[in-house]
Amino acid sequence: MDINHDQLKSLPVLPGVYQFKNKDDKIIYIGKAKNLRVRVRSYFQNQKHQSSKTITMMKNAHNLEWIVVENEVEALLTEANLIKEYRPRYNVLMKDDKSYPYIQITNEPFPQVLLTRKVNKDDSKYYGPFTDAHRLRKILKVLHKVFPIRSCSYYLDDRIIMEKKVTLCLDYHIKRCEGPCEGLVSEKEYREMINHVASFMKGDTNKIERYIESKMKHASKNMLYEDAAKHRDQLNAVQGFSSRKSQTRVMLEDRDIFALASKNDIGIMVIIRIRNGFIYSREKISLQNLFGSESDTFKTVITRFYMGSNLIPSFISLPKKPDNHNDLLSWLCMEKGAKVRFEYPKIGEKARELRITLKNAELLLNEWIIKRKKYKEHIPKTLIQLKDDLNLQVSPKNIEAFDVSHLGGTNTVASMVSFINGKPRKTNYRKYDIKSVNMIDDFASIREVVYRRYDRLKNENSSFPDLILIDGGKGQLNMATSALRDLGLDYIPVVGLAKRLEEVFVPGNPDAQVIHKDSLGLILLRRVRDEAHRFAVSFQRDKRSRAMLESPLLKIKGIGDKTIEKLFIEFNGLEELACQSPDDISKKIGVSIKLSKEIIKISKRIAK
Repeated sequence: MDINHDQLKSLPVLPGVYQFKNKDDKIIYIGKAKNLRVRVRSYFQNQKHQSSKTITMMKNAHNLEWIVVENEVEALLTEANLIKEYRPRYNVLMKDDKSYPYIQITNEPFPQVLLTRKVNKDDSKYYGPFTDAHRLRKILKVLHKVFPIRSCSYYLDDRIIMEKKVTLCLDYHIKRCEGPCEGLVSEKEYREMINHVASFMKGDTNKIERYIESKMKHASKNMLYEDAAKHRDQLNAVQGFSSRKSQTRVMLEDRDIFALASKNDIGIMVIIRIRNGFIYSREKISLQNLFGSESDTFKTVITRFYMGSNLIPSFISLPKKPDNHNDLLSWLCMEKGAKVRFEYPKIGEKARELRITLKNAELLLNEWIIKRKKYKEHIPKTLIQLKDDLNLQVSPKNIEAFDVSHLGGTNTVASMVSFINGKPRKTNYRKYDIKSVNMIDDFASIREVVYRRYDRLKNENSSFPDLILIDGGKGQLNMATSALRDLGLDYIPVVGLAKRLEEVFVPGNPDAQVIHKDSLGLILLRRVRDEAHRFAVSFQRDKRSRAMLESPLLKIKGIGDKTIEKLFIEFNGLEELACQSPDDISKKIGVSIKLSKEIIKISKRIAK
């Protein structure tokens, strides 16, 4: 751990957010504190009172950063936003929470009603989040059936309408839009319709039913039978949607009910929304990294669930107090613009609803566990074939592959790619700058990168792959095996795949493994090898591009990027260039003798 006593001593005695980072400067944990100094220093106290997660996390913490904020509520929100952005390894994570959909009513004279997965600070109204996108699309379908909301994406105001920049579309002719683009409906009338849409999204369908029913009766009374029929169809659509909602036993206040079911490090949070005495929706959030307390989990979910939401109820039912509940309540009241209360019912109707919500969570968790188990147990045919081809004890569900790339001995890099169940897992990919090798030596480079990779996994107590693939023949394979042996990991299966004849080599056997060229296992190995090669080459090109941009040779008039690239390919750095004759450079690169002399002059000056 690189965090020293002086850093801890200099921490401010103020509210804020702190971040622990690992050796690679990647954020592994984000937390909030009323007092940064007291909270952070607590991690360095006696480990007897710390959880195993905290102990493991602090072993990997090598750097500390902090942000001071104005108050505890701001710290709470900053923490939630940063966790959502960086998804640190040791924080509770809401699965796919970046993509939860909302209904957006745009801030325009004639607003659009859209499904969106991004909440912007644009004065639009957002209703959600909803965890079931399929259900949300059904709601949108009902809305468009009931209300003639425009579906076009044009910005409409009085000037655009007067200038006739937008014309009527098919929606108008099939009576799915009232034609605001040509001024056929006033802004006031359109706004009234949008207000009813907002009521619908808040779960108040009774108000809308009464409104439509009154318009239907008025049209019928005035013998506008076509309009009356349209309003009848609208009423049927709203009532059809309402009938699918379950009514609670008693009419209670609008409220949300939270319940958590968890096992090991995963869990399901279920939120049942009740509006106007009806169950409005059931939201399900899958959670990972549940190492902390339930109270902390409730705090995390509540904060991120209601962030940007326009559906905050007056009452929130919970089985227990969330962490920082006073700060949470202050923030919720501020967001809603009205009073919000937490309830912890033990008896009565509300307690019964809490038990039902928990039952929903338990059933969904069991379903998720079964799916995860089936997924883990499922072995693709390619992996079964590969197991047989290589005489492995288990099918290699987790394969890691390495390759080295350089350009004339310069900018040597390595790549590691990961395949899980035969598919690339790009979040696990790693890039390496070769540190211990100063010349063209693919063997030593492979040894270095394999050692670095598995030394780190060993120190972090992380799981190892089922199979290691080296892009290369017997030489590269032997060096990889040597690195694993030094780490005490030589029990991990490792193979080399040579490019020339697509031969597979295994340790201890001088001859290539006999595998049919059409084997699914061999095809997979080639795919993994090619991906490792692609990733290494792309990384090497990035480095080369950066080196080219920084090259002092670019200052020479008449020398451009393409010439620099040729120089990098033909010559091993400025030192080698400095030793060349103008004729050699001119012939190989295709530049004049004058430019060649200038290249040599600058190379000599820099090389010194």
